[in-house]
Amino acid sequence: MTKTPLHDFDITHIWEDYRPTRLIGLPSLAKLTGVARVFAKLESERPLGNFKLLGGMVAGLWALARAAGVSTPLKLRLRPKRARLLPKLVCASDGNHGLAVAAAARWAGTTATIHLPVSVSRFRVDRIRSLGGAVVTVDGSYDDAVRQAAAAAADGQGILVSDTTTDLNDIVVADVMRGYSIITRELAIQLDEARVRPSHLFVQAGVGGLAAAMAEGLHMRMRPPGRILVVEPERAACVARGLEAGQPVSLTGDLETVAEMLSCGTASAPALAILQRHHAQSVVVTDDQLRFAVDALRRADGPETTASGAAGLAGFLKAAADAQLHALHGLDSSSDVLLVVTEGPD
Repeated sequence: MTKTPLHDFDITHIWEDYRPTRLIGLPSLAKLTGVARVFAKLESERPLGNFKLLGGMVAGLWALARAAGVSTPLKLRLRPKRARLLPKLVCASDGNHGLAVAAAARWAGTTATIHLPVSVSRFRVDRIRSLGGAVVTVDGSYDDAVRQAAAAAADGQGILVSDTTTDLNDIVVADVMRGYSIITRELAIQLDEARVRPSHLFVQAGVGGLAAAMAEGLHMRMRPPGRILVVEPERAACVARGLEAGQPVSLTGDLETVAEMLSCGTASAPALAILQRHHAQSVVVTDDQLRFAVDALRRADGPETTASGAAGLAGFLKAAADAQLHALHGLDSSSDVLLVVTEGPD
């Protein structure tokens, strides 16, 4: 079956009260860091409180549409009652992707099983269960959960809806990143209205999907030096390692970080390829810098968020305060910096 292009299925149509998340200016941060302007896209305002809804739900619904043999996910609810039951969905998550996949399953009338590392908070577990998702706790890291979810799907327990893969042509992971492109579609309008072309994008990464989607969608709207900076915790800097090596590298050791949603040990191959094509560079931050960024955003009249949600800001603050990084990344008094606040507070 030929897949309908994503633009023929607009996930925003399933939300009666849909509105773009805000793009706000943070003038006090611009003054503090010596740049012209700082803007933040508030994905904390997205339904379910984070950007993952756009990727996990889009990919989950497309996977079910392909399984049902319908041309668009919108037709899943129009299937006759006599049609066979939809398959279940399966995924691994640190919390937010699993919440989005559970939401997709619920909307379509099926169920999802979410494999979560044992470190995931009770709050995030309960949110997934509130949407009807079954939770399997994995005694290990996010990467262990990824392997266990893939094994469950291979065993016939459901369709795998992953946000990471070693396969450059994985259709589900491509759907996840296309879902994230809704953010850049909204930004295209908002940046035009603000009459700004960002010179720098500081965006956080777990496996790299959001950063790749942002790079792909915004590179033509950026002005020189057009820097795309991927920000990660130092203990889970898998995209940094992948960019350095030119291919995904699996990290060893402790991946624990205060930025729980970014605790990933291997970059997604398709995301890494996109980031390489757009000459993305890496900024690695400490847990103390991540905590500081949460407070800095609050003091700048930004939204409440987590260390994961403020990671892009942590990277920007590090680069702005370090003379070597400041010069390396071309930051100066004319720079317009774009950040993404990826989630609300726990």
